[in-house]
Amino acid sequence: MKWAMLLGSPDISGGTYVIFEHAIRAKRRGVDVTIVTEDPVDMERLHWHPEARELSWSTYSEASTELFDICIATWWRTVYELHRVQAKTYAYFVQSIESRFYGESEKPLRQLVDSTYALPLHIITEAKWIKDYLKEHFNKEAYLVLNGIRKDIYVEDGEKHANRSKDKVRVLVEGPIDVDFKNVPKTIELCKQSNADEIWLLTSSPITSYPGVDRVFSRVPIFKTPEIYRSCDVIIKLSYVEGMFGPPLEMFHCGGTSITYDVTGHDEYIVGGQNGIVIARDNDTEVVKSINKLKEDRDYLNYLLANANKTASEWPSWEESSSEFQAAITQIITNRKHISNMEVKNYCNFMFEWYVIAENYKNDKNKRVLNATLLKVKAFLKKRSPRIFDLMRKTKFYFITKRK
Repeated sequence: MKWAMLLGSPDISGGTYVIFEHAIRAKRRGVDVTIVTEDPVDMERLHWHPEARELSWSTYSEASTELFDICIATWWRTVYELHRVQAKTYAYFVQSIESRFYGESEKPLRQLVDSTYALPLHIITEAKWIKDYLKEHFNKEAYLVLNGIRKDIYVEDGEKHANRSKDKVRVLVEGPIDVDFKNVPKTIELCKQSNADEIWLLTSSPITSYPGVDRVFSRVPIFKTPEIYRSCDVIIKLSYVEGMFGPPLEMFHCGGTSITYDVTGHDEYIVGGQNGIVIARDNDTEVVKSINKLKEDRDYLNYLLANANKTASEWPSWEESSSEFQAAITQIITNRKHISNMEVKNYCNFMFEWYVIAENYKNDKNKRVLNATLLKVKAFLKKRSPRIFDLMRKTKFYFITKRK
């Protein structure tokens, strides 16, 4: 079996980590897996997940001469690149509803992203809420394969950066500081308002310090992250958008618990008040109160820790999860209707042309609004401040004549 998996970026991220875990294990089972990117990838960029160097890597240009049994898009933008790879059929690994990554002001772009879910592609997803969403909004039946966990890495016993204390609470914030929907700066501010004894930050952002944070760990290889988890009592993860986030589950395996918003995907394994604390989005007061409660009520913290440990023990490994993923791909190749390269190309071109039309319309509308606003300002200045209006008019004509 020969797979092509299209990758947006090889750099450290939760989504790329999941792709690598599936691809590495499939390759070890004998599948010919090629990771396809726009540009050649320097293997040094894979320092955070060195096992990914086992995979075959190719650019779109290099892969264009090969024929694959299946080509798998792994991010909405890669859907629009599928036609550049020749394959017997095509699939889409959906890790979130990615239109939610963009603001309401980006409506044409959000529509372009959502269009990928309507294309005639076979879909695999990682969370029940995504499977349900695709069925409800696009009438698409998706294969569900929950993400696994590295049982060989994320274990309670092992090296630590610092021991936990019975009378102190050390909190861990995780995520990039410059991605709005990850909400990391606000999370840190709320931790600073609490009675937490120490605040640590684990981030993919290239920083060495952050105001109010006791220790910063940047771009840490996956094999070293458990040392950070084991040192902390609770992870505070207040994302606004998630598919099925991994860090709280990794923390469960390393002997900790979590405080999260009621973000999509949390209920795959977090039960509020049982193995973690779940808070309504933007209920800042409750976040601070919850951190303080864990510091004040050790029995409650221990109760959450015990149940988090039980959840961890029952969760599938990556070996199990990747086997299910491979079985789904095999079924798509052998038992499902094949999708041709031309079909994918025609659909994608049609959707993208609509995006261009919508984007041009939005820009024209914004330009008309701006021009109307400028006319109103000019009229106001002419009536209320004629001297300023006259000066601006003279300045305009001065520059016009200078250009001549």
